[in-house]
Amino acid sequence: QVQLVESGGGLTQAGGSLRLSCAASGRTLSSYTMGWFRQAPGKEREFVAAFTRSGSTAYADSVKGRFTISRDDAKSTVYLQMNSLKPEDTAVYYCAAKRAVGSVTIFRAYGDWGQGTQVTVSS
Repeated sequence: QVQLVESGGGLTQAGGSLRLSCAASGRTLSSYTMGWFRQAPGKEREFVAAFTRSGSTAYADSVKGRFTISRDDAKSTVYLQMNSLKPEDTAVYYCAAKRAVGSVTIFRAYGDWGQGTQVTVSS
């Protein structure tokens, strides 16, 4: 099991940027696929981005070209750089970790979750 703590959320205007961080403890981060998900009020939790154990990345179409996921295994931290933010990006953002192979976009595949951080983008 790995403990995850997100930070970096906040309020920004449309077109602005935020960087989320996810600090992991309890296990070696390099042995996990790390994902970012988000959930807006009244909506299901949706995939945003993932960084696999092999070093590949994946993004939801809605954020491709605007968001960048990265990881620093020495600091046991995963980042989500969010640029050109839109009001529809408003949500609680969650960091998640999984060890099993398979889909990186399905939230039920992840076993460890952070508490979430709120991102609000005003128009």
